[in-house]
Amino acid sequence: MARADRLARMDERRGELENTYRGALIAALEHTASGKPGLFGHKEHSGPKRPAPPAVIALREIGAEIAELRAALGLDPFELHREFESARGPVSAQAPGEPKQARAWLERLA
Repeated sequence: MARADRLARMDERRGELENTYRGALIAALEHTASGKPGLFGHKEHSGPKRPAPPAVIALREIGAEIAELRAALGLDPFELHREFESARGPVSAQAPGEPKQARAWLERLA
């Protein structure tokens, strides 16, 4: 019974963290959509190395905790975090800018 209770608490925590992650991502996307680049790291490859923005650091921390819980529960990786990390980084000159990319993400998440 104790194991079942522990797993239930872990799963509840996982759900809470996934909701927190989604809310934090939406807030960061709204900030970026308003014209503040940096969330997707399109310019990280040019110029001096800068640390990731605080929103990215927070999302990675939450994502890491979610990953640990999902692994312990035998669940697949958290797809939203995987997709976000895949969308980050340098892009071609013809790719949409970060504000436009953020608006597309917001539409998709709505």
